[in-house]
Amino acid sequence: MKILIIGRGGREHAIAWKAAQSPLTTQLYIAPGNDGMRTINNVPVELVPIDEQDSEALVAFARDHAVDLTIVGPEAALINGIANRFHEAGLTIFAPTAEAASIEGSKQFAKDLMIKYNIPTATFQIFDQYEKASAYLKEVGAPIVIKYDGIAAGKGVVVAMTIEEADQALRDMLLDHNFGDGKVLMEEFLQGPEFSLLTLVNGRQVVPLVIAQDHKRAYDGDKGPNTGGMGAYSPVPVIPQEQVDWAVKHIMQATADAMVEEGCPFTGILYGGLMLTAQGPKVIEFNARFGDPETEVVLPKMKSDLIQHILDLLANKPVTPEFYDEAFLGVVLAAKGYPGKYGKGFPIRNLDHVTQTVFHMGTKIKDGECVSNGGRVLFVVGKGKTLAEAQRDAYEGVHKIACPDLFFREDIGWQAIR
Repeated sequence: MKILIIGRGGREHAIAWKAAQSPLTTQLYIAPGNDGMRTINNVPVELVPIDEQDSEALVAFARDHAVDLTIVGPEAALINGIANRFHEAGLTIFAPTAEAASIEGSKQFAKDLMIKYNIPTATFQIFDQYEKASAYLKEVGAPIVIKYDGIAAGKGVVVAMTIEEADQALRDMLLDHNFGDGKVLMEEFLQGPEFSLLTLVNGRQVVPLVIAQDHKRAYDGDKGPNTGGMGAYSPVPVIPQEQVDWAVKHIMQATADAMVEEGCPFTGILYGGLMLTAQGPKVIEFNARFGDPETEVVLPKMKSDLIQHILDLLANKPVTPEFYDEAFLGVVLAAKGYPGKYGKGFPIRNLDHVTQTVFHMGTKIKDGECVSNGGRVLFVVGKGKTLAEAQRDAYEGVHKIACPDLFFREDIGWQAIR
């Protein structure tokens, strides 16, 4: 099979890496990909210089190259309707339509859906004017969660512990329009351990993968600004399996059923960002695609064939993934300054000394040398019989990489291991 993967980061590298393990895969195309993806498991790989959001060019490429299956990574392409364009062209794609992707693209859509179908989530209010939002803030106080209602690359959420911090977030979103001209959700602050539940979905068929937990804050001890994620691990021992099973039935399955009822059935990866509260699991957010960096530990933990699972799901056949018993833990190496301003083009050395799995999030080859080319640059995955062993393995690989212009958290998985 010829498989096209759309995207350029570590998530797409992990999807390609996993797809290459399938005996069904004969050719991988990655659009646009990055230079770190050029060689994957001895399967032919071609990087395609087409932007993720250029739907027409991607459709033309898939048609001209007889692509059998397309998998989409980034949310912007989904929200812009790439699946709709592929369907119109008669091409097979594992991705939600623009209408279904609204579950990520519009937090108001997601909240309204959850309220209507009694799917547990935090209480909220929506504002498009700073003055009204500020007045509400003074009324309810902090802590409070401020969310931009739109695409913000994982950075449009502020967990404000003080009124001053919440007010600054409102100013950033509603006065300075840092993410665009959208609205904001002001949401009840929930307490409890978070976990990410990725599911393969086609209409009413929901297939859960193993859960993971990521670290959003930039610095050790969960301090600093929110990022797209600085590391992740699986399993998550603090979350009992019975709570996961409950969440699959009452959140993920209920949401898939609700989407069918609303006339926008979901096909693709439905990601639940969940929190185990004193009242049980509640939804923090939904994504319409593979989470990043959770994908980079969940797919290595998958023992069975992802491509076969997707084909079976699209054919409405039963799907039962298998997973390794080992624990997997991954660490992001990011450019200094991330998630704010950062430089690019810094040489990265000793990658050939690393025996652990490495996914390239933002690199390129310049004058024969691997250099940084993004905010999050590399993701090193360790494995072991326990999370502690996986953590040691991951950091052994991280510390072999030589690039003084990159930084990483030293405590990924610390809450689960201590």
